[in-house]
Amino acid sequence: MKKSVLGLLMAGMVMMAGCGSSERVIERETAGSPAENSARENAGENSEALTENGSEKEAVHKGFVFQYKDVTVSVDENMKPILEKLGDPDSYFEAASCAFEGLDKIYTYSDFEIDTYPQGEEDFVSAIILKNDVVTTAEGIYIGCTKEDVTAAYGTDYAEEGNMLVYEKNGMKLCFLCNNGEVTSIQYFSTVLDE
Repeated sequence: MKKSVLGLLMAGMVMMAGCGSSERVIERETAGSPAENSARENAGENSEALTENGSEKEAVHKGFVFQYKDVTVSVDENMKPILEKLGDPDSYFEAASCAFEGLDKIYTYSDFEIDTYPQGEEDFVSAIILKNDVVTTAEGIYIGCTKEDVTAAYGTDYAEEGNMLVYEKNGMKLCFLCNNGEVTSIQYFSTVLDE
């Protein structure tokens, strides 16, 4: 129960990340402008790319990924094909985005949650939050592993923020909250709001 409450609290923090008391304004220019194209390119780095024959699209994953059954998810990836593969979530929530034009969305499944941010007509993954020990990272780390398990899988090149180990790679963060040497929360985050 504590783990699901912690997950919900962290999801709320992700949704409110752009809504702090500081007056942060993200300028949006007209479609096709260099600023928007740059934002779309950053959001699309993990998104879809044409295959060699140019007819089908497949996801290109960079950085840390989460795998659930035959579905691979990474932050800043287009949510539409992920949703088609995962099917309907157990619950869904949306709210006006504080950082972008459109809606931030939360798709909650039994063992994990995927949060998104809007970019034009598309939604991109902003966070993946593992809710229990049934699911693991692609490297096999799950809630309940030890801090030593994490460093054995990911190395010691991390930032320590309180009880959290933060690994950064290709515009994303993989965070492990550790209490008494045990992983109690695992979260993947986009750094799109850090800019």
